[in-house]
Amino acid sequence: MRYEVIMFDLDDTLYDFGMTEKNAFQQLFVEYGLPNGLQDYLSSYKAISKVLWDELENGITTLELLKIERFKRLFLEHSLELDVEKVSDKYIENLGREIHLIDGVEEMLTDLSGCRFAVLTNGFQIAQHARVNGSPLNGKFEAIITSEEVGYQKPQSAIFEYAFKKLGITDPSSVLMVGDSLTSDIQGGNNFGIDTCWFNPQQKENRTSILPTYEIQNWKEMKKIVRGQMLEI
Repeated sequence: MRYEVIMFDLDDTLYDFGMTEKNAFQQLFVEYGLPNGLQDYLSSYKAISKVLWDELENGITTLELLKIERFKRLFLEHSLELDVEKVSDKYIENLGREIHLIDGVEEMLTDLSGCRFAVLTNGFQIAQHARVNGSPLNGKFEAIITSEEVGYQKPQSAIFEYAFKKLGITDPSSVLMVGDSLTSDIQGGNNFGIDTCWFNPQQKENRTSILPTYEIQNWKEMKKIVRGQMLEI
């Protein structure tokens, strides 16, 4: 095997976060007596959330502040009088119940059963653990490492250092970081000196200077990478 340890991002890599977010958001506002919340507020929420997640990646904000601020800004924009902290906690609880695996993930992990697997995610610990533990991927990973647990997030090197220590990794050349985000997963792996694989099923154009070691459009291609049969970009 070309790689012994594969570290995966979670959202939009192994799990469909678009579906997760949509369902959790819809259920949230139904529970608060606003059944049209999905139509009325989701687009605003996503715009606010993107700004905050970008700020998190750049070290401008923290996950704890992001958790509250996204709903605080949403409620201010739409003149909603709801308890921000209670809504935020309920939303994260809802996220943990939504389990939508991307096609081919289970088969890919089975094909690569000789490797060690870990999750490295910028998401919230309660939600991410619940989604893995409640899915067919339960028990597949040696560790589920979240930025909330570590206190640092991708692309910061500290979260990779934590993962290496937790997993007892001594050889960076044996590790592959796989994810959908160039600025988080790929930049983080590149900064830390490990090989990276950009999961890009929609074949988005890379308009950044961030270059992954590999790029794939589906999970069937992972076997070739791990066995050393796919050339680097």
